[in-house]
Amino acid sequence: MLVADVMTPACVADTSDETLRASAARMWLHQTGSLLVVEGGRLAGILTERDILRAVALGKDVDVTVAGDVMSRDVLTVEPETPLYEAARVMASRWIRHLPVIDGGRVAGVVSLRDLAAVLAALGPASRDVSLPADDLVRSLRLARIEAGDLD
Repeated sequence: MLVADVMTPACVADTSDETLRASAARMWLHQTGSLLVVEGGRLAGILTERDILRAVALGKDVDVTVAGDVMSRDVLTVEPETPLYEAARVMASRWIRHLPVIDGGRVAGVVSLRDLAAVLAALGPASRDVSLPADDLVRSLRLARIEAGDLD
């Protein structure tokens, strides 16, 4: 199985000048834990929920502090053709929860721990009763949660 088989669309911002509040709202709307920052068509950094949490814990003002102030700029990425087990090993060894997928220099998607968990769930014995591919199952459950208003 390849990264391309399980990656999901990335939540993307076109500037690192977006405030942490706006970035957090975008991430919440898309029900994701990361925001890829693209500038000039290229990946400039990644802002994660942990980056925002750290900024808040350090007393940063979320209405003044911008994504570029706290995002990781040295971003580890993989290509769509990367075997999924290799991506999982990278994520586990580096404590990475979100791994951007780059194809031809452009953002193609992201692989998250949630995506990996969906693959594992689909491989288990209970998966015989599930007719949806793993990524569709995760998306449908996420949408159902949003529609129900269960956003806590």
